[in-house]
Amino acid sequence: MLQRRIELAQYSSRTFADACRRAGVVQSMSAVGSSADNAAAESFNATLKRETLQGRPGWSSEREARLELFRWLHRYNTVRRHSRLGHRSPIAYETALQATSTTLTQAA
Repeated sequence: MLQRRIELAQYSSRTFADACRRAGVVQSMSAVGSSADNAAAESFNATLKRETLQGRPGWSSEREARLELFRWLHRYNTVRRHSRLGHRSPIAYETALQATSTTLTQAA
């Protein structure tokens, strides 16, 4: 429970909000206990932290950190298997979806 409070405080802090504003990022936060509680974003952030930050002392430069994040995002969005997609990568899922859509269109 304490860890959850710390994470919430981290993402609701003025410093974090200012950094988002400077980067052109619009924050989306719902009220505590709301059914629209950003569960997908929280899951994404937890995965990002676990797979890139855990056990890592830091990066030698901002450029190195950005490149590492870009590599992770590319893998996450194209290659990494997602349980929500039937344990397929987004590319495999979209390819299968397009093939199904084309087949259904041709059959009609």
